[in-house]
Amino acid sequence: MTNKLFTRNNLLLAAAFAFIGLTGCNPEEDMSPDGELSAAETNAAVTEAASNVKYRGNHYIVLSNTETLPAGLENQLTAVNGKMTNRWSEAGVATVYSEEPDFIAKASRIQGVRSVVRDLEIQWINPETRKVIADEQFGNPPHSGDNDTRFDLQWGHAAISASAAWNTGVRGKNVKVAVLDTGFDMDHPDLAPNIIQSASISLVPGEPVDYIYPDPFSHGTHTAGTIAAADNGYGIIGVAPEAKLILVKVLSDVSGSGAFSWIMAGIVHATHEGADVINMSLGASLLRNGWYTNDNGTPDDPTDDYLEKGDTKGIQELLIALDRVTKYANKNGVTVIASAGNDANNGNKDGSLMHVPSASSHVISISATAPRGWALNPYSVFMDNLASYSNYGTSDIHFAAPGGDFMFAYDEKGFDIVTVGPTTHYAYVFDYVYSTGSSHTPGAGAFYWSAGTSMASPHAAGVAALIISKNGGGMDPTQVLAKMRATADDLGKSGRDPHYGYGRLNAHRAVTE
Repeated sequence: MTNKLFTRNNLLLAAAFAFIGLTGCNPEEDMSPDGELSAAETNAAVTEAASNVKYRGNHYIVLSNTETLPAGLENQLTAVNGKMTNRWSEAGVATVYSEEPDFIAKASRIQGVRSVVRDLEIQWINPETRKVIADEQFGNPPHSGDNDTRFDLQWGHAAISASAAWNTGVRGKNVKVAVLDTGFDMDHPDLAPNIIQSASISLVPGEPVDYIYPDPFSHGTHTAGTIAAADNGYGIIGVAPEAKLILVKVLSDVSGSGAFSWIMAGIVHATHEGADVINMSLGASLLRNGWYTNDNGTPDDPTDDYLEKGDTKGIQELLIALDRVTKYANKNGVTVIASAGNDANNGNKDGSLMHVPSASSHVISISATAPRGWALNPYSVFMDNLASYSNYGTSDIHFAAPGGDFMFAYDEKGFDIVTVGPTTHYAYVFDYVYSTGSSHTPGAGAFYWSAGTSMASPHAAGVAALIISKNGGGMDPTQVLAKMRATADDLGKSGRDPHYGYGRLNAHRAVTE
């Protein structure tokens, strides 16, 4: 390493954070093969917080006055030129397509209807920032004790004592975890043994569940691997390596966007397929003042009719619809977990943003933690720093889990060269979370690093799966939450605190205490 190299990379980081300051978005980064941050990679590679929110033309969400849809609603919607596209009768929510200009006004007059609001489309991932990492063949470092060749790169498992939990015999057997995300590499050797193919679907029109943007960046594949990559002597291992995966594509790999209605449909589908846990490594920070864009990208005026323009009251109706669906999942025995978001927002002071679905009813919200310089001192480095990008707030966070961070790149030692097997990288790279990616070659796996609360949430979902497995399956979500709370490592201020919530999750304690 030279001072010149260190200076050059610091300038790139400084430029990136200047951009972040303008957008209010922190980076969820995917590493390039040489381990350097390029300007494009750093400039918005974490996009969990929505960079673009707009109305979805001719698509509406209908809420009933109760959590049961009115009798004959479909026929009544047809009478006002609306076509019901989905219904969740037990939640009192339906989705409708209509080209009728006065549809909102007409449908709102149907007896038993509480509100009619336009569906929102949110860009969760910006495809232009996705970068490739080489599928590098890491050697197995000494004293691993495991034959999965990349397991020792998974510092997050050490942080939550996952291997100690496995040694008790608990590995996620008889538990189903649904992953709502982008597309998935269905043939990845680390994932294929645990995927329930018949239950895995896409809710994104025109994109099958295995459609992935044509490079190894696959957000869905990465999160699924952290949860339940098989312990098969290849690649990595999931936190719950014997759990089964229901993979549900709710975000487009082409646009990086997903509709509110797709997310809700994914939750209901997972519930009906018998999921014990749902992981949503996705989130949108919505402004309470109601300013969003319309279908043409121009600002809407929230002072206009809220049913058409989506002001605060209109957005609240959408949030109620999402609440009803997450509540429905909870009532049917599903533990729902979501990433807390990457805006570095202090919920104790800044109430202008609403982060969903992590703030929805019965959803467990996860902040991100990370070491600084793990590769240089893996046995004693503190691994529970709150990640620099993570949202936080006493009422916003339930638990913390490993999500990775890039902050060690600000330390000169972060650019020390570390060799693992035949490959060398800068030390700061190893502070990211390492998991599965896509090679686009059937049956061949790829792997990459990423950082974000998107990476923290699947660690938590894996712990939940271990808890349920330990108790023989079919565990009530309130019991899962109570066990997580009772066995988390209480870091920060005693009790529930803004950074760690009730604590950083501990898999071993969760299955032994």
